[in-house]
Formats: sequence, structure tokens, C-alpha cells
Amino acid sequence: MHQFVNSTVSGAPTKIEGGVRVRGDLNRSSLGKPLLTVITVVFNGAATLEHTIRSVIEQTYRNIEHIIIDGGSTDTTLDILRKYEGDIDYWVSEKDDGIYDAMNKGIVLARGDYIGMLNSDDYFASASALENIAFHLETGDMDAVFSCLDIVDPANLDRVLRKYRVSSFSPFMLRIGVMPPHPTFYCKKSCYEKAGLYRTDYRIAADFEMLARLLLKYHITWKFIDETTVKMRSGGLSSSGIKANWVVNREIIRACTENALYTNIFMLVLKLPIRILERIL
Repeated sequence: MHQFVNSTVSGAPTKIEGGVRVRGDLNRSSLGKPLLTVITVVFNGAATLEHTIRSVIEQTYRNIEHIIIDGGSTDTTLDILRKYEGDIDYWVSEKDDGIYDAMNKGIVLARGDYIGMLNSDDYFASASALENIAFHLETGDMDAVFSCLDIVDPANLDRVLRKYRVSSFSPFMLRIGVMPPHPTFYCKKSCYEKAGLYRTDYRIAADFEMLARLLLKYHITWKFIDETTVKMRSGGLSSSGIKANWVVNREIIRACTENALYTNIFMLVLKLPIRILERIL
């Protein structure tokens, strides 16, 4: 039987919860396999959310905890969450303060050994993506892994617009505004517990600031996996026009400065050849 929990204020629902955790079932690490928490953030994402959920369900790696944080959608997102009630560990729908606030909620709720973000425009590139990620986490002695991301045409998912491949996670790469693709980044929960949550006073580049903080202040260890594990539909906050590019570049400079790494707008120009190569390779 499906179970949903509603919280109300003056008769109006403010919070709706569901998933197998609500009825008392918990995922735990077993047989030496790490529990991977996949956090999906969504707001009015009914057009793509089901594809995202199915890409998690179809993973060959079974020790997965899937948490979905919905920002109070008004489309049919809740219908999709209810449809996959038995396949989602926990979901909640309530108003939030934006994407990074929602990610923070997911991190606090996570019980996995490692945490990754797979938003509602993203999906795993293959059924073995998490199997591969877990293998490298199991066999290596590091805090995090990241891999390659394909950015695809929303109207034709077989058409790759850009191959996002960053094999180095270094202060220099951060200084020119290049970071590993965030949807491929899986990191120990204990690292977030030490470093803290995403900064909600950033509009677009809190993911950049988080990776800069983890690398520069907390010196996390990492490994690059030379394989495409996630695909992302083009679009989103950081690629929505000149104004957004200006904001993201200003926030990248701020993120570096706040993490004791000098950069400037002229250094950020150095990332342009990398972005061009990603589109032609």
C-alpha cells in the first residue's frame, strides 16, 4: 500500500512525503558494497523526471538510495513520484529556497556512504554507470570520483552537443573557471559533514564553490574515471544567456577568492579553447 504523509498549515498542504523509507524500509551498505545516495532535485520537471527515475531503476548496481527533493511543483511531477513510489527511497515536495537549498536537504537526508547529484534534466548514460563508479570507489583509496558528461540536444538525445571531459581537478583549472562536471561527482558523505553544505547565497555557481572548497580547504583526494557516466539535456541556469554567463563568472571569481585562490575575469577567458574543443571532439 502506498503511504503519503502531508503536513498542513491552516488546512493547506505544505509538505508531502513518500517513498519506501516512509513505510520503514531502509537501504544499508551490505556485502562490502558502498551505499550510493543519488539525489534528484526537481521543480515542475514532469517532462523529464520519469526518464531520470528510470535511469536509476535500471542500474545494475543495486546498493542505491534514491532521494528526490521537489520544490513544490504545480505540474504532474507529484503524479510521477507517486507512480514510482516503490522505487524511490524517499521523496518530499515542499517549497524551498532554490536548487542549492534542495541539494542541501538531500545531503542531510542521505544515509549513503557516497553522495551524487542527478537532477531532473540528467540521466545515467548506461545501466552500468553506478557499477563503474562504485568499483572505483571500492578499489581506490580516495574521497571522491568524477567522470565524463555528455550534453545532449533535448529534442534528440542521440545528438551530443558537447563532450564535457575534465581529467584534472587542480587549482589552475579552478582559476580559469573549469571544474569537473558536477553530475558525475560522487563524494564521501563525511566530506560534506566536514566541509559543510552548498552556499545558498550563490545564484548559479554554488557547485563550483563547493568543489573549490572541498579541494582547496579540505584537500579531498579524488580519481578521474575516463568514461561517460551521465548525460544532461542542454539548458539550465549557467547556460541561459549573456546575463547568466556574467553572473556565473562573477560568482566563480568570488568562489576562488573566498577559498584563497586568486583569479580574475581575464584568466577566465583561458577556458574558452577548452569549451570549443568540447564541442568539436
